[in-house]
Amino acid sequence: MALSQADLTRIALDITANLSNRDRFSRLVTTVRETLDCDAAALLSFQGHQFTPLAVDGLSADVLGRRFILNEHPRLEAIARAGDIVRFPADSELADPYDGLIPNVEGNLKVHACIGLPLFANEQLIGALTIDAIDPHKFDQYSNHQLRSFSAIAAASLNNALLIDELEKQASNLTIPDAKPSGQLNPDTEIIGQADNLLSLLNEVNVVAATELNVLILGETGTGKELIAKAIHQHSVRANKPLVYLNCAALAESVAESELFGHVKGAFTGAISHRSGKFEMADKGTLFLDEIGELALNLQAKLLRVLQFGDLQKVGDDRSLKVDVRIIAATNKDLKSEVLAGRFRADLYHRLSVFPIVVPPLRERQQDIHLLAGFFIERYRQQLHLTHLGLEPASLQLLEQYDWPGNVRELEHAIHRAAVLAKSQSQKDGMCMIKNSHFEFADTSHSVAFSYKKLTVKQSITSLPQTSLRDATDQFQNQYIQQIFTQQGSNWAATARQLQIDSGNLHRLAKRLGLK
Repeated sequence: MALSQADLTRIALDITANLSNRDRFSRLVTTVRETLDCDAAALLSFQGHQFTPLAVDGLSADVLGRRFILNEHPRLEAIARAGDIVRFPADSELADPYDGLIPNVEGNLKVHACIGLPLFANEQLIGALTIDAIDPHKFDQYSNHQLRSFSAIAAASLNNALLIDELEKQASNLTIPDAKPSGQLNPDTEIIGQADNLLSLLNEVNVVAATELNVLILGETGTGKELIAKAIHQHSVRANKPLVYLNCAALAESVAESELFGHVKGAFTGAISHRSGKFEMADKGTLFLDEIGELALNLQAKLLRVLQFGDLQKVGDDRSLKVDVRIIAATNKDLKSEVLAGRFRADLYHRLSVFPIVVPPLRERQQDIHLLAGFFIERYRQQLHLTHLGLEPASLQLLEQYDWPGNVRELEHAIHRAAVLAKSQSQKDGMCMIKNSHFEFADTSHSVAFSYKKLTVKQSITSLPQTSLRDATDQFQNQYIQQIFTQQGSNWAATARQLQIDSGNLHRLAKRLGLK
């Protein structure tokens, strides 16, 4: 089937609709997949020698959180270096990054037909569009000329989004002079997520980063407060100066003052040389005081003086030293309660909390769990030297249902442990899958919450399983969508019309429910 001009026009109109970048990208890959009738499509951006998925259709939900480093993925490296469309032969020996990541495929069947379309703007690689199919001859009917039309449309959409993003940064005075070049991305400082409350938080980060205000970061243990502190520093005018870290909870009282302010030779037993404190090390930069609620009261008074007057005294020295330091503090405590209890100085609290930022717990960012899971899966796939590491759909649902009292840190540790266990049980073909049994918190007594029960639309409320409203809703939606899908001859577009919802939204819902 040849691609018609009408197909290309429809795609172009779809991505120019008044949508957010995220929705525009999702609509693009959904339309590409439906038009080419393929099993999977993905749009990726390219920066810092890695591809980052922006939207996927037909792939496991966790793929969106993965980061594909070129030297780890030979097919993506070939696409990046090609300069034109790349058709991989069905018997290609190059490992495919999506092998095992197409849901509802029996066994460990690998992707057979694979095409990569590099995306360029001003002769610079900015991303790629990949299309995959189980049938090795699926794309034989499409000429390179036709596929280049898809490439041009995708490149225009991605480039426009990048330009708009850059203009918005310039309008907000957030462009930092002499910032690190894009080739030096640090995956350990990337903040993963698309939840509305996280995006709102990141907007606050951008706003306060452009100022010189002190910042107090509040949030539960494991929510990523240190990442937020790094983001504030990296988007500030101090970005090229030091960011110095100090964990106040780990400070022994006997050396705490020296750690903060430094000491001179002979100031106390064992002080055999002059030593710079954290404030002096952070001069012209940023000092991140983690667990500020654990700081002793006598040190709080000395810290307050530095914040008020910008000078300090080293231990054993009568001279004052001027410093220019921005303070970012973090705590998992309720400092207001600590002030009322007399354990934290009210004047220091007000000095620090000029711009408080609250990091939401993971249970309030449920839609980000699959992104974070994919990010950590790819990280530990690399560390464990695995060719492929996937997450079963039932396991993803398990992760989304869990409360995560330890937040993102607990999720990372759970993925790490599960990956190690999965590796120990992996098959010889290199396909390694994480299952429910690999998670310590998997509770078989609640397996009903994670299995798809066959419900009929006419069932009474009293006959529904005794479970949460969300689980019951998911089970009903699962069965109802399956019923309409079957009635419409397994046509997703027709199913969306019958259900009177957007096709892209239906695809995302179906993937979340494990129907795709």
